[in-house]
Amino acid sequence: MAIFKQITIIGMGLIGSSIARAIRGKDIADRLIGCDKNEEHCDISRSLKLTDHMTSDPADAVHNSDLIILATPVGTYDQLGKVICPLLQSGSILTDVGSVKSSVLKTLSQYIRPDCHLIPGHPVAGTEQSGPTAGFSTLFKERWCILTPPENADPAMIRKLEEFWQAIGSKVELMTPDHHDMVLAITSHLPHLIAYNIVGTARHLEEVTKSEVIKYSAGGFRDFTRIAASDPTMWRDVFLNNKEAVLEMLGRFSEDLSDLQRAIRYDEGDKLYNLFDRTRRIRKQIIDAGQDEDVPDFGRHLDDE
Repeated sequence: MAIFKQITIIGMGLIGSSIARAIRGKDIADRLIGCDKNEEHCDISRSLKLTDHMTSDPADAVHNSDLIILATPVGTYDQLGKVICPLLQSGSILTDVGSVKSSVLKTLSQYIRPDCHLIPGHPVAGTEQSGPTAGFSTLFKERWCILTPPENADPAMIRKLEEFWQAIGSKVELMTPDHHDMVLAITSHLPHLIAYNIVGTARHLEEVTKSEVIKYSAGGFRDFTRIAASDPTMWRDVFLNNKEAVLEMLGRFSEDLSDLQRAIRYDEGDKLYNLFDRTRRIRKQIIDAGQDEDVPDFGRHLDDE
């Protein structure tokens, strides 16, 4: 028996199209509806047969669905909430995939009806690619999905949403929205901000070095460019909607960076070595936890060469 009768995914980018692919062929939904304001994305999704029905109209997309997943930039949620919440089927679950949660809960709580269930979520998975062709069905396999239900959420509905994410391969964790935003500020948001800044600095430097920055890019800079290639609209909305936590982490980072600067200036080799040794162990712990592969050369597989 399917977990849901009908699922609607609004936003057929990397995450939305990957969810659609993961659902297909599994006993999760009797019917799958896709929605994207970009008509080209709709056409591509139809050609790939990602859903049973595609539309560019959110009001049409949510009709008769008992699970609605917002997979658009979080800056769109206010307008989407106004449009779709009055039309939701009684008893349905409204969730999302955004990487900030406090602002999502605040925004959508204004519009959700008492007979429906708002349970924000965040699958901690992704790549720098975007669009419906970028998705793949195993994106969520063995990755964490964090749910941040409000205090008055129905436990049965939380469990039902947990079952959905587990069915497409995720491990599920529950957190408060504020705690989620602080954790993700250091593990995801700050690294993206640093990557955007470093690549931006290199872009200006390139004008002086006549493309040598690009020509001689080693693994470290190459990885920063991968992160900095992420969707600009999505990340603009992330920083604007998690500004307090990001600014807190950025302040701590700036203090640590100043300490590192002093160690280099005053030839404090032991201090540098101890820091690098500690951070190397963190990398090993991430691999041991199954959050990345121990693949040489920054993830470039040898059979691709």
